[in-house]
Amino acid sequence: MTEAVTIRGAGVVGLCVATELAARGVAVTLSDPAPGPGAHGCSWWAGGMLAPFCEGFSAEEPVVRLGQEAADWWAAQGVAVIRRGSLVVTLQRDRRELDLFARRTKGHRPVTGAELAALEPHLAERHDRALFFETEAHIDPRAALLHLRRRLEEAGARFEQTGAAPDGPVIDCRGLAARDSLPELRGVKGEMVVLRSADMRLSRPVRLLHPRFPLYIVPRGDGVFMLGATQIESGERGRASARSVMELLSAAYALHPAFGEAEVLEIGADARPAFPDNLPRLTRKGRVIHVNGLFRHGFLLSPALARMTAAMVTGETATPELAHEDHG
Repeated sequence: MTEAVTIRGAGVVGLCVATELAARGVAVTLSDPAPGPGAHGCSWWAGGMLAPFCEGFSAEEPVVRLGQEAADWWAAQGVAVIRRGSLVVTLQRDRRELDLFARRTKGHRPVTGAELAALEPHLAERHDRALFFETEAHIDPRAALLHLRRRLEEAGARFEQTGAAPDGPVIDCRGLAARDSLPELRGVKGEMVVLRSADMRLSRPVRLLHPRFPLYIVPRGDGVFMLGATQIESGERGRASARSVMELLSAAYALHPAFGEAEVLEIGADARPAFPDNLPRLTRKGRVIHVNGLFRHGFLLSPALARMTAAMVTGETATPELAHEDHG
């Protein structure tokens, strides 16, 4: 029987790993200095888009392939998965951006006219063409984090803010805090805005392509929308700049002027952990397995990474796909 495991970090990666281990009968303790998922961490500020094909525009092949597992995994855990696809649009002056996006991605079809109006009536007022990624999905990441934590507690998992040094296997899911052990990690800052609009309706995530200020908008229900996200090479956490917020709001206004009257509910910022190739890694160092570097794909790739990690811990496989050799 696999001995009890300590997981350092209770963000989306740590919670997913704990879920997979608990499903295999492994006792887990999650150690995190934060009292809960919303206290800090980029997981709380995620968009929650399960959009592997859209990510294929700039991401490597494993992100697209492994990300296709995510929606079914989240649904299997009891998380509400909204399967209405994704739309990608652009402003009239940037129409070439949409053509480029189409060439570099798959899993989409063009929509125009009446079909676009049926999908998103408010968008059709200002946009005459879009790419529809019909099989993509999204979740509310905050609700998902709280749900996983509650299920783990009910299953007997322990959560602690501080504790004695573990004497058994450790899985390190601390994100940027693990730079003390993973010197190649870098921070990629993202800034987000949460709005409420009584005049705007969207049924699915929408990406607005722009040469300088690309934007995604994810509906949260009840007129609430998440706008994101900047991508700045910086490990700075917790401070959103005025310039970035203005750019996000300007892009949202360009998508539809109704966002100009929206109420600003929250402004947030955090730094995502990434390796030089922007792909995640499973790195074993003695009795510690580091699961890190998910970049902007936390909710998309955590299910696959969790499955691989659990397989390593229980001896199902010694070298999973994303295993990385430690040369330290």
